[in-house]
Amino acid sequence: MSSTHLDRPSGVLQRAPSGHLGPSYKPKEEKPTATVSTEVTHSNVTILPQTPQLIALLTMIRNKATNRADFIFYSNRINRLLVEEALNHLPVLPHTITTPVDRTYNGVKFEGKICGVSIMRAGEAMEQALRECCRSVRIGKILIQRDEETSKPRLFYDKLPEDVSQRWVLLLDPMLATGGSALMAIDVLRSKGVPEEHILFLNLIASPEGAANFAQRYPKVRIVTAFVDQGLNEKNYIVPGLGDFGDRYYTL
Repeated sequence: MSSTHLDRPSGVLQRAPSGHLGPSYKPKEEKPTATVSTEVTHSNVTILPQTPQLIALLTMIRNKATNRADFIFYSNRINRLLVEEALNHLPVLPHTITTPVDRTYNGVKFEGKICGVSIMRAGEAMEQALRECCRSVRIGKILIQRDEETSKPRLFYDKLPEDVSQRWVLLLDPMLATGGSALMAIDVLRSKGVPEEHILFLNLIASPEGAANFAQRYPKVRIVTAFVDQGLNEKNYIVPGLGDFGDRYYTL
């Protein structure tokens, strides 16, 4: 699938698949049809289940008529789903405890420490969801900006926990287009000693091209995304996409 998307002419996009959404006990003819995520074959990419809840949330933030307050609220809900799914990919150890009624319970606990690293500024919008799930989590910052003429990323700043190499890293950026900025962020993390397999990249919407770039260059980095869109247009914008996430989240 990666070669298909990378080799197709600019501006030629595949049609996004449709699916019938609704409770499993409802017959198909009673379920509405909606656009669902494009499937990818890369083993390091996890797409959230295409549930009615998720598609409804995505519909809200894709709508250009959605006001900023609603955009923030519904984006935060999706971010929470992404963080919770990402935590499922962290290693755990057996952990037996005693309940208040003096019975044992065989559970698990996370192995090792985690931290978040947001690609500024849009990635900072995902920090709240991470803090809600992981109390007192440490968060680093990486500032990478894309040259609008060349579409190439440039590194301006990074501030990471001193022991980042000993942590599992949740890399945060809501949009995965060409993957240039995120790939550079991975380079920064690896230069600090973070193993490739200890990085999870969380984003709301990805392009097939970006997912393929990751699979080819860093196959051990796990991507957790809510939706893989149709592709990129001639300006390397994700379509149908949702516009500039940072502008819609932070700008009145």
